[in-house]
Amino acid sequence: MTEPLSRPKRKNPLKRTRLPLSPQPMRSRAAHLLTQAAAEGRFGLPTCLACGHHHYPPRDACPKCLAAEIVMAPASDLGQLAAATSVEVAQDLYFRERTPWRLGTVVLAAGPSVVAHLHGDCAEGDRVRLSWRLDRSGNAVAFAEPAVTTPNMSDDSQWREMTNDPKFRRILITDGRSSLALALAKALAQAGASLIFVGLADAWKPFPEMDAFKRIPGVEILPLDLTDSDSVTELAGEIGARVDILINTAEHIRPGGLTERTGVTLAREELEAGYLGLMRLAQAFGPVMKFRGADGANSACAWVNLLSVYALMSWPAYGVYSAAQAAVYAAALSLRSELRSGGVRVMNVFSGPLDTDWFQTVPPPKVAPAQVARAVVDALMKGIEDVFVGDVAEDIRARLAKNPKALERELGQ
Repeated sequence: MTEPLSRPKRKNPLKRTRLPLSPQPMRSRAAHLLTQAAAEGRFGLPTCLACGHHHYPPRDACPKCLAAEIVMAPASDLGQLAAATSVEVAQDLYFRERTPWRLGTVVLAAGPSVVAHLHGDCAEGDRVRLSWRLDRSGNAVAFAEPAVTTPNMSDDSQWREMTNDPKFRRILITDGRSSLALALAKALAQAGASLIFVGLADAWKPFPEMDAFKRIPGVEILPLDLTDSDSVTELAGEIGARVDILINTAEHIRPGGLTERTGVTLAREELEAGYLGLMRLAQAFGPVMKFRGADGANSACAWVNLLSVYALMSWPAYGVYSAAQAAVYAAALSLRSELRSGGVRVMNVFSGPLDTDWFQTVPPPKVAPAQVARAVVDALMKGIEDVFVGDVAEDIRARLAKNPKALERELGQ
């Protein structure tokens, strides 16, 4: 059984920081079918539309009927571990520093056999569950875990390489005044985070949640104004080398489209808090997090952006806000590519209208802040890259994939 993870000791400042290395990043275009599934936490197999044959590894044509239309289709993730081995000496630099590394061959109930990274609690002959995980290079790999949850399962060293578990990690929540901040702090503390920094701009303003934050173990309130470059830079100089997970909760929500507003003041404020705020954070915290991507058990591992699902398709009732969110999303994709070489995963969490005052006139369904917080923690523990929270977000994702033009017209009515 997996030994429970111990709280990491304070780092010796004279000891070198292990440089982040990545597994082999090259993949074929066909293989990125698996990457999409892994990014969203789904399991499926490449499947031929013509004959329905499941196959692995991904191919450009069906190995059974040679048809060229291959899609990712749901399939059973259960199988049997037919063989297991442990790599003691590796040629790849990434795995050389992490040996011994377990691998196994899983015979899936759906048909194919898959060579997978192997959880420490799996033994030959066991019934296992297969999943697609994103490795440190951002590509999908197969990971076999016990079919039934075992004690301390998430503390396995290979499991933690594929996930961003907040246990014993130090986390920065950038905007304590956000409607989501308090719920996030509670959920992260419950998940085992060792220290939770909460940024707070204009501390002199009334802040009713302050007492609630102080009651959460491990929370530390620090000054941080995302619209002020000096504020962001100063905090990065103070705690940048201690932040393992950064959660950007900045929000500036106002209703109205382009023709309904007078002037551009509100739009400028939305961009300052969202798009430009993300740029300031990326420039101040990004380089040191990228450098610390392999810094022991509590290395820097994740950057989380909380976004509106209307960043993907504009909602004219909140048109300017949607445009500002789209700018944040575009910047987040660039940041994802830049931090990937350091092994830091950029996770985008999309939700529909929240159950807050700024969406008071919007009819349900809405998303409770606590629901988003739970989804963030769950995604961190699973290593997911794109998360959709709530019925509205899931519906828009499905309709966007099926017919973007129809969705555009329907949101505009």
